[in-house]
Amino acid sequence: MRIDGLNGLSGRRILVTGADGFIGSHLVERLLAEKADVTALCVYNSNGSYGWLDELRPDQLAQLDLRLGDIRDARAVRSAVQDVEVVFHLAALIAIPYSYQAPESFIDTNISGTLNVLEAVRDAGEVRLVNTSTSEVYGTPETVPITEEHPLRGQSPYSASKIAADQLCHAYACSFGVDVRTLRPFNTYGPRQSARAVIPTILGQLLTGAREVRLGSLWPRRDLTFVSDTVDGFIRMAVADLPPGSLVQLGTGEAVSIGELFDLCCAVTGVDATAVTDSQRLRPAASEVEVLLSEPSRAKEQLGWQATRTLADGLHETARWLAPRADVGQAARYHR
Repeated sequence: MRIDGLNGLSGRRILVTGADGFIGSHLVERLLAEKADVTALCVYNSNGSYGWLDELRPDQLAQLDLRLGDIRDARAVRSAVQDVEVVFHLAALIAIPYSYQAPESFIDTNISGTLNVLEAVRDAGEVRLVNTSTSEVYGTPETVPITEEHPLRGQSPYSASKIAADQLCHAYACSFGVDVRTLRPFNTYGPRQSARAVIPTILGQLLTGAREVRLGSLWPRRDLTFVSDTVDGFIRMAVADLPPGSLVQLGTGEAVSIGELFDLCCAVTGVDATAVTDSQRLRPAASEVEVLLSEPSRAKEQLGWQATRTLADGLHETARWLAPRADVGQAARYHR
């Protein structure tokens, strides 16, 4: 299949797994703006909810083929992949703290689920697959900035499951010629991100008046990319003329510590607060990743991509989105 240029997805039949999630819902919106024909696979639930897609405008929802299912179900995946040209695979369990409690769930979803997607794409033929990785696969790096050639190190059940999924994708490209390429974003943030993530955790507490904000470790450093920039990377990865098995990471090439991030969030919200370590938010010592800092030159060279939003601007936009949704009850629990 040949897709040329950044307008190459217009009119294309696209499947997004994990479309109900944080990045997935933003990607769906971008694909609709690109005039793509989008099937959105969302995890089944008894409420019939499509996650963050429920917040889309009625005219946007009317353009989608909305489906509830589970990537652990091979038949459901095969049905969703049928007749599409491009698959963006974002469905995954991503909560690192939960991976310590329920590692088998991460194996089932992130590894077996990815295998189901690969098999469906392989059988369909002439389908391009963009697999979603994570910078967590590097663990605490041996050298920084981190390039795509850096060794992989699973320091949590989550990161180990994503390493396995990435390696399956590479194996299917080598073994069966599946047109799969892997996109590896560093830390993405913005509206709709899980309240358990560090930026919504900080901003959510500050916006509800907390003067003591409970966090985990303050010294790890992270390379933070605003969600619209990450989504642009997905689009560019799908249309790029790259061989099967290609890998490209997305990052700004700059990193801040969680402590520095906290100070920035205080400045954005205008709240004078203090960060307090919460032992329940600490990773096991050997599982903590000290720094994640990207070397973004491959993304610029092969995708023509680079981050455009500054951290300050992104934090302001995230705070504006969070402000009317701030959970006073949650803040009260944090204050205790």
